[in-house]
Amino acid sequence: MNISSYLPEENPFYYPISPIKMVKGKGLRIYDEQGKEYLDCISGTFNLILGYNHPEVLEAAKQQMDDLMFASSTFNSIPVDALAHALVAISPANLTKAHLRSPGGSIANEGAIRIAQHITGKRDVITLFRSHIGQTFAMASVSGFSTHRTPFPNTFPGGVQVPSPYCSRCFYKQKPSDCDLLCVTRIDDFIQYASTGSVACILVEPILAVGGNIIPPPGYFEALKTFCEQRGILLIFDECQTGFGRCGEMFAADYFGVSPHIMTIAKGISGIGLPIGAILTEERLTGLDKLFHGFTNGGWLPAAAAALKTIEILQRPGFLANVRQVGQQLLNGLQALSAKFPFVGEARGAGLMIGVEVVTLENQPDNATALALHKALLEQGLIVRISEHGRGNVVEMRPALIATEQDIHEILERFEAACQAIQLPSFPVPLMR
Repeated sequence: MNISSYLPEENPFYYPISPIKMVKGKGLRIYDEQGKEYLDCISGTFNLILGYNHPEVLEAAKQQMDDLMFASSTFNSIPVDALAHALVAISPANLTKAHLRSPGGSIANEGAIRIAQHITGKRDVITLFRSHIGQTFAMASVSGFSTHRTPFPNTFPGGVQVPSPYCSRCFYKQKPSDCDLLCVTRIDDFIQYASTGSVACILVEPILAVGGNIIPPPGYFEALKTFCEQRGILLIFDECQTGFGRCGEMFAADYFGVSPHIMTIAKGISGIGLPIGAILTEERLTGLDKLFHGFTNGGWLPAAAAALKTIEILQRPGFLANVRQVGQQLLNGLQALSAKFPFVGEARGAGLMIGVEVVTLENQPDNATALALHKALLEQGLIVRISEHGRGNVVEMRPALIATEQDIHEILERFEAACQAIQLPSFPVPLMR
């Protein structure tokens, strides 16, 4: 096939795509075909937790490809067997079984729901407002965003959405100091009036990622787990973004000090973006026949080998401590910008999972200025995302976990330069979507 034979003006893509053409990457940096360097502050699609082309992880994957590229999940294999043991070893102590037949996070979440329904004999799934738990048809049906369902005439039943613990914009108009955690206790009302009365599980992102980097207040997860156990409901943590060191601990469950009954992981598990997902459960939750949740590329051997090397790297002395240190450096720097620029609102985060609100003078969400800032940041060579798939007002930042203090210093310099740029009258501010 002669690639050059295709006419440049032809566009074969079904979907819109950026004209920027990326050609190589290393560490936190990616380069376009003109040689421009970008600091990637979202780690690919939040999945390159060790940056672009980490040499040790690449070598582990390449070695596995030389030995055995693929084996049916009917059989055992060295990397998948080792990965199952490794995941159980690093996860919360109550999670003792690993299910490795999912190729990604959406599918892992579906599997977790299937397990919950099978074990409890119940049906409904509770999720939070603003939660993004996958892009498959089933996961869109229980998403915390109506926009994932709007274009489609039919969705799967059984999803119940409840207010998220967004303290700075509380659904119940309360303050954390005296709210009595209504975002937990009022779930009973939703069960009574909005569900079928048969709830199998509550599926939550420990930090609502696409929803605006929302971090629950102290005590929220303790109360939520108690709520679930008193009602025979299983608590599932979707750790596809928060897991594998992103919060400065191995998992957000460690960061918050609460162990779920089931945990799903994907994205960063392979370190360099190879597709793989996993479900971790308690011993008592085994029993779902493997024929009900198995996919061709689930537990892909090269990805499993990469994940093993990634786990080894994350466990090296000082690695996670550095994530916490540079994460605090980035958070401090972003918080300081709010004193210089009136549209820079609250910056919040854990480890290297950080969000910055873009607001009006009345501290209301400002999507138009967020999109303008996104454009200015890209012009400065800084890749970020805007929450709610561009519809929100929070700048999402997830640099690779190998970031150094110098990297963070450069990120902050570029961020400030972009803020200065959008204050200029000549800078085009996009219309509100």
